[in-house]
Amino acid sequence: MTDRPAPIRLDQCLTQLVAARAAAQGGVVRRRTCAIGQIVGNERFLAKLDRRGFRAVENAGRTVVFCNRAPVRVLR
Repeated sequence: MTDRPAPIRLDQCLTQLVAARAAAQGGVVRRRTCAIGQIVGNERFLAKLDRRGFRAVENAGRTVVFCNRAPVRVLR
């Protein structure tokens, strides 16, 4: 049997995301999409991104958050 980490509070999860070094430097943060939905909830997560002006994309079960207000362009 494996030990599971203590459950994380919703606000704590969102705070950790935007407090990440990459976020502070306008970089990129990657999270598992299912974890976002289970821990925070997609609508609450997207509302947080909107308030900060961040963009996000989803691919292969991962959500990539661009922690700046620059436009995102999908190349291919």
